[in-house]
Amino acid sequence: QVQLVESGGGLVQPGGSLRLSCAASGFSFSNYDMKWYRQAPGKERELVAGVGRTGTITNYADSVKGRFTISRDNVKNTVHLQMNSLKPEDTAVYYCNGRHIFGRELWGQGTQVTVSS
Repeated sequence: QVQLVESGGGLVQPGGSLRLSCAASGFSFSNYDMKWYRQAPGKERELVAGVGRTGTITNYADSVKGRFTISRDNVKNTVHLQMNSLKPEDTAVYYCNGRHIFGRELWGQGTQVTVSS
């Protein structure tokens, strides 16, 4: 079964940290660029961070640069998003996304991150 399953979301105070994980199964993980998106209530889904197939190339939205780190493990078929110095504006549902070099796209079900005191 082809799937992406996110975990690690929750409630955290401003300035705190969370580590999101995305477990991939049922497909050739190493052939997919992986990304994290987020969608806040009333807003469009936005790209947060991406990592290339080998893990050496990463990119980040300006709003999270220096605070978030994306990484992947092609042995364990996982991708992570380490989120530090969290702000209330980081509150959103975070989605794991995989895109094959030939265009096939996969999405996880999302995990809620709430930053509030």
